[in-house]
Amino acid sequence: MACAGGGEVQSAGEMFWWIDTGGVVLAEVTNQSTGYCPEPESWPVVAAALDRAQIPHPGALTCAFIFRRCERCGQRNVVKEGSFVCAACGWGLPLYWNFDPVNSE
Repeated sequence: MACAGGGEVQSAGEMFWWIDTGGVVLAEVTNQSTGYCPEPESWPVVAAALDRAQIPHPGALTCAFIFRRCERCGQRNVVKEGSFVCAACGWGLPLYWNFDPVNSE
């Protein structure tokens, strides 16, 4: 969220870099961002940005997360093992992405 200043983004997450004798290598890419909670389907925009920067990448998210906001208590949830249930209140989570794309705070 710091890079985008809280503004709209097409994807978000974490990147892990490995330094070896050949230089710096992008080892892992995830969509783990509890600020923006992007869908795994946002990978193509990440890949395109890495391609434009000529940074070799794994070709897909190395770890993908599914996020949902509980419509009962507002808690942000990571869906685990396909269980769309709020970890805070036990309410069912929607199958569709339900965060405000501009400000999911």
